[in-house]
Amino acid sequence: MDRRPWTLLVAIGMGLYATVTATAGWGALLMVAAAAGSTGAAILVLVGRVPSNWLLIGPFRFRSAPPMNTRALVSKATLQTVVFSAIFLLALPAVIVVLELRWGLHVAFPPALRIGGAALFAAALALSTWSSAAMSVQGAGTPLPSSMPRRLVISGPYRFVRNPMAIGVMAGSWLVVVYALCGSLVWNTVVRPLEEADLEERFGSAFLAYRDRVACWLPRRPLAASEGAHEESVSSDV
Repeated sequence: MDRRPWTLLVAIGMGLYATVTATAGWGALLMVAAAAGSTGAAILVLVGRVPSNWLLIGPFRFRSAPPMNTRALVSKATLQTVVFSAIFLLALPAVIVVLELRWGLHVAFPPALRIGGAALFAAALALSTWSSAAMSVQGAGTPLPSSMPRRLVISGPYRFVRNPMAIGVMAGSWLVVVYALCGSLVWNTVVRPLEEADLEERFGSAFLAYRDRVACWLPRRPLAASEGAHEESVSSDV
């Protein structure tokens, strides 16, 4: 008998019970983790692979931005950044913090760490805004997959790291840190290969040369083209 639907139902029930009664929080958390694991295993069994292509539908399908003046692109990109930040950096972490407190899972962090988390959030938001402006002004596009830059962007923060908008985490809750780490893992293993394959298809050797010169995650001094030619290709995925 297939028990995966029951695992999901029990996880939902445990979550509701823990939220209403403020008890059994660890049991609810473990059941949520078990349901997520069994769902992932079921997909792998049924499909035989990670179905990353499922992401490339609707507004998430890769398409170049239509011709548009720079002011309109900047406005559109700014709105996208604000909406993304409000959902993924504010709303979802806030829900996680509320559940963490309600389920009795909260661990008190030192004040210095909470202040550091707030500063990191502000820095991440500023970096996202800078990146989005570079996409609009230099790339004639936006961060949204359905309105991607028409030109390869290698200026601004993209001189130092290939994915500046994916860097940053909000601290102050250990479950929020787990959420950020899981999101980073999914993005790096599922979304990034799709995005870079699209960039290679559209920009060819220019993107390959850029990928070999600039690191994926750890910012560093920009390499000149002659220096980058001697770099090991694996170093670009640091």
